Amino acid sequence: MNYLNFKYDGAEANVALFDTGRKEAHAYIIPTAGKDAPTQMRSVCKAMRNLMRDTGMTPVFKRWLLSDPSNQRTLLPECDECAVSVLGQSPLDGTKAALLVLFEEDASFTDCDGGLWEDSRGRIWVGDGYNVSTGDSLSMTVAYLERLAYELKLRGASLKDNCLRTWFFVRDIDNNYSGVVQGRNSVFAREGLTCDSHFIASTGIEGQCAEPKRLVAFNAFADTGVTPQQITYIYGKSHLNPTYEYGVAFERATAVDYADRRHVYISGTASINNKGEIVAPGDIKAQALRMLENIGVLLAEGNCGWEDVAHMTVYLRDIADHHLISKMMEERFPGIPKVIVLAPVCRPGWLIETECMAIKKADNPRYAAY
Repeated sequence: MNYLNFKYDGAEANVALFDTGRKEAHAYIIPTAGKDAPTQMRSVCKAMRNLMRDTGMTPVFKRWLLSDPSNQRTLLPECDECAVSVLGQSPLDGTKAALLVLFEEDASFTDCDGGLWEDSRGRIWVGDGYNVSTGDSLSMTVAYLERLAYELKLRGASLKDNCLRTWFFVRDIDNNYSGVVQGRNSVFAREGLTCDSHFIASTGIEGQCAEPKRLVAFNAFADTGVTPQQITYIYGKSHLNPTYEYGVAFERATAVDYADRRHVYISGTASINNKGEIVAPGDIKAQALRMLENIGVLLAEGNCGWEDVAHMTVYLRDIADHHLISKMMEERFPGIPKVIVLAPVCRPGWLIETECMAIKKADNPRYAAY
């Protein structure tokens, strides 16, 4: 992975560039703190356009992390070229926004309505805009997953075989996460996703939609062209237990092989042991170290290392822990595009969680290109 830093007027972009003849890049764009929200948003948008120019690539997915989404949503561009997610997850560096952008060379996605974007290769990104009526967290989760399952079936694919990554962002997670778990479990059971088959790499974390009544936001990535032979499920059994043992349905990590690269999707990972117990309750530093150890085990099982990580998002329950965690992350991973946001984890005893994605060069001529 080639880590780059671009400084623009009013914003900075940290970029992980992967190139095996066809480039992809992951970037976190951060504005300069101390300006008002409109100025920061304009600076980030301008930096993204400059980054497109400087890298020669186009966005395929964007996620805005905002300090006040209800007010700041109106400051964002209405027209986009890819799936977009807008969340209330306040960056803890004093800025009002951070933008995660996934870029590719020669990519072109089409708006299929309702937040779903698809390209000619059959890859699908789901952002905001899904036509799901408001309701409790259970009914919204069921509606999101059933809609995605329906769209995949229309394309000769399935939730079980072709959905590679999901995200559930939950308002007031301490009270509403149980509905997400129940909804996901019920749809998965109907779609053949069980402990005897497999689940999907996922993150379930605190996050607010711009619409106050919407309790759950949903993002996903699917590839209708991928085959089961291309997918490897990663468990980290020396350090983590199967998620179904404590009633939830997701994979710790998933690797997907293409002709020239391997993608490894690391789910939201916390300080947990292989019995499902929280390690170091109440100790943020010890929990962060165990969390990173767990992620390292998952990366290694996926034949990757930290040097292959394309981006990482760190979620903190307590804003007071930011200084310590920021220092730790910068010392250990100075080049990796990353951001630390305020977002409580699904179990109150977990003080920190991190998700990431890795990309590594591969030689699999029997598989299609990404």
